[in-house]
Amino acid sequence: MKNVMLALALFAAIPLFAQNQKPSVSVNGEGTVQVIPDEVVIKSRIEHEGEDAAQVKKQNDQVVNQIIKYLKSQGVAEKDIETDYMNLNKRYKNYEQGTFIYVANQAISITLHDLDSYEQIMKGLLENGLNRIDGIQFESSEKEKFEAEARKMAVLDAKRKASELLKPLGHEVGQPISLSENQSSPVFPMYRMNDAVEMSVAKSDGQTIAPGELEIKITVNATFEIR
Repeated sequence: MKNVMLALALFAAIPLFAQNQKPSVSVNGEGTVQVIPDEVVIKSRIEHEGEDAAQVKKQNDQVVNQIIKYLKSQGVAEKDIETDYMNLNKRYKNYEQGTFIYVANQAISITLHDLDSYEQIMKGLLENGLNRIDGIQFESSEKEKFEAEARKMAVLDAKRKASELLKPLGHEVGQPISLSENQSSPVFPMYRMNDAVEMSVAKSDGQTIAPGELEIKITVNATFEIR
């Protein structure tokens, strides 16, 4: 009997709870800011191969040390020279004959805060033994400021969309009920460079990059009361 009474009480509470739900409208908002980059990250790699593991590792380390020494001589701070990974692997030269070679490589990310120094430093890197460039990525030192601007635009865009939806029905946008930001990140283009381009950088005295603009985009989900 008690179970029946409890079930009836819960059943009676459901309509009351539903009546307390305020009418609402849910929309997405988007904010986009175009930014002129003021930094560039060079994704570089030093790689050597040979039949003697110790010799290959030593050769690679010598070039890495030379590269770091050169960068510091050009005013690049130590915090802007970051080792992404380093390894020494065995690679089969001829699988059927069971012969192989060793390959040593170390990837280094180099951040330049002055785009005008890019051409000179890139040329110097290649002249000092750098033999692979996996790409360059443009960034902004004021990323957080532009993200905040894009976020504000996204919220206002959500409110505008909600208002446009309700206006034909004779209603207005009320107080926000919920607001959340989607996980998004600035769109920083990565430019890949093949061997031909790498060598042309070393030989050319002209400009080899055009940073253009970056796009910082923020999207939000918003729910508003209907008045």
